[in-house]
Amino acid sequence: MNRHVFEPRGFGFQKIKNYFQNFRKSPLESSMALVFLACACVSIVAILVIAIFLFSGGLPAIREIGVSEFFLGTRWAPDDRYPATPAFGVLPMIMGSVYITIGALVIGVPIGLFTAIFLAHMCPRRIYVVIKPIVNLLAGIPSVVYGFFGMVVVVPLIRPFAREITGGGTGESILAASVLLGIMILPVVISISESAIRAVPENYLEGALALGASKTRSVFCVIVPAARSGITAAVVLGIGRAIGETMAVNMVAGNQPRMPVHLLRGARSLTANIVMEMPYAYGLHRDALTATGVVLLLFVLLINIASVLLIRKGR
Repeated sequence: MNRHVFEPRGFGFQKIKNYFQNFRKSPLESSMALVFLACACVSIVAILVIAIFLFSGGLPAIREIGVSEFFLGTRWAPDDRYPATPAFGVLPMIMGSVYITIGALVIGVPIGLFTAIFLAHMCPRRIYVVIKPIVNLLAGIPSVVYGFFGMVVVVPLIRPFAREITGGGTGESILAASVLLGIMILPVVISISESAIRAVPENYLEGALALGASKTRSVFCVIVPAARSGITAAVVLGIGRAIGETMAVNMVAGNQPRMPVHLLRGARSLTANIVMEMPYAYGLHRDALTATGVVLLLFVLLINIASVLLIRKGR
């Protein structure tokens, strides 16, 4: 009888047997393989621990507040020292994060993608050695420096338009946060998109040129579609950077826990909500902030699942 009949498909009993055979032949190499496996499992264990911590603290709070009241409530007023009943509606912060992230993608992704295309196929070497280090330098600038730049430069530029269009406002707004985050995600989008574009075989471009297409048309119609999965990964990482940014958004978005009404008005993101109130929160208020972390984790999970589905569909 075939011995593979008794082996569950894909479990790898034969691989385990081969591993122990190789261990006797080369103990050092096999031991290092175990070390590498343990290192690879660290990230899995870390995300499981974080998820357990957030869900164990956040789900009871959501249950106590009420699922509809927590996710769909438009009022966030946790301070019970006033006559009004405390409220923990997180919808304004969800919408604030969504609007700010979408604005950052609208600004940052086209600029980052076009810059990556330029660096990969159209940039002279003398210019490349200048632009590439500057792009890498953008990734190393601390968030608080970006936030200070936004307060000193971006917000004053937006303030006159906010006062003229909305009749008031200080310039701290969704638009200011979107512009700032659009700049902050540029290094991620540029670097990963450039690597994906450079990974496309050169004969793709040569074949398109041989058929009579211009270089620009060849790049946009052949190279970029072939690098779609890598570009998608760049956009997903940009979304993760934008939706998880705290300090810069906290300094320029206005921090107003209310439903966003205009791009030139203030809003509060999920991350800013946590960092602003966690130092003095206690009881149900603290648990509600932990539940806000659950919402952030769910956002990231949904974004990653969507990116995996898009990449598989592209392939």
